[in-house]
Amino acid sequence: MPDFKTLDDLPEDLSGKVALVRVDLNLPMKDGSATDVTRVEAVKPTILELCDRGAKVLLLAHFGRPKGQRNSTMSTSYVQGDVADVLGKELMFISEVAGPTVEQSLGILRNGDIGLLENTRFWPGEEANDPEFAKSIAAHGDFYVSDAFSAAHRAHASTEGLAHLLPAFAGRAMEAELKALDAALGNPETPVAAVVGGAKVSTKLDVLENLVGKVQHLIIGGGMANTFLAARGADVGKSLCEHDLVDKANAIMDEADHAGCTVHLPYDVVVATEFAANPPSVRTSNVHEVAADEMILDIGPLATEALADVLKTCKTLVWNGPLGAFETEPFDQATVSLARTAAALTKEGSLVSVAGGGDTVAALNVAGVADDFSYVSTAGGAFLEWMEGKTLPGVAALKASQ
Repeated sequence: MPDFKTLDDLPEDLSGKVALVRVDLNLPMKDGSATDVTRVEAVKPTILELCDRGAKVLLLAHFGRPKGQRNSTMSTSYVQGDVADVLGKELMFISEVAGPTVEQSLGILRNGDIGLLENTRFWPGEEANDPEFAKSIAAHGDFYVSDAFSAAHRAHASTEGLAHLLPAFAGRAMEAELKALDAALGNPETPVAAVVGGAKVSTKLDVLENLVGKVQHLIIGGGMANTFLAARGADVGKSLCEHDLVDKANAIMDEADHAGCTVHLPYDVVVATEFAANPPSVRTSNVHEVAADEMILDIGPLATEALADVLKTCKTLVWNGPLGAFETEPFDQATVSLARTAAALTKEGSLVSVAGGGDTVAALNVAGVADDFSYVSTAGGAFLEWMEGKTLPGVAALKASQ
């Protein structure tokens, strides 16, 4: 049983009840329309289920960073049409989040209708998590549903405060995310492997320090791997490398040794003298034979094959960040190859695979396997803070309201 309530814990008939539902509608826009509605697709099951069960649904969301002031260019009314298209239902836009305007709108809405409230961040009480502001919103609802994991690392009135004021439930997207994350690091089947890539060690220090105590295999890729290779005495030429963090890299590897975690670094790499698509100078090299004018841009084929063998011994995989400069051919090969190995193992039922982060999702899409992983999180900051072992206020509040 999860340690939070879900929609299954609500009465089947919600006729006449008002659901305050926190969603993430901070959509990328161009020429007045959303260029990506993934976030709406994610919350569609929750919204339509509540509608089908007779609730009046009020959607709470932020849009942009208005810094506590009304800004006409950041009104949630801009996404009203896109949300309606995805849901296949009309939405009533409500220009406030509390007060008489909301109450009047609720009088017009029928059971099963949806109201889209104004940008919560137009009010300073939102980001300040002001209890009085939260109470003013809560006054309009019978229960609260959190379905925005991507905002759960923020202790705001609409993500955390409301969960303490009303009966609180996880929406279907939040429920799926929390169950997937628990299966990945909370209570995983072992052995567990973690792939951590990206440009800089400095952005993933907390992630690495948390993971070495929780996983049996830590696979380091991207520009981060160069810093660890330098720590092990390799000359990485003109590769991206944080030489000032070599001591920290060594400390992380020492921690891993004490924890029984094997750190995997490549022993062959793909190098070039320039970072460009298919440069004439590209070659595969042993990590100890990188020339002074070369840069490491991907993990080599032998190392990739060895990592595939590691995954075949594991039961659980957590993935955040590409292994190389995957946006530019041919430096996408290691990421694509290992992602396809993980996807194949997942499809055959031998591996639970959870991935997250913007670059990671893009890389899995390049490999054509995003749909084959057990779970792919589109949450950026929240997913990273979860990997760092931090408590997410929006999740903690759901659990506290049990």
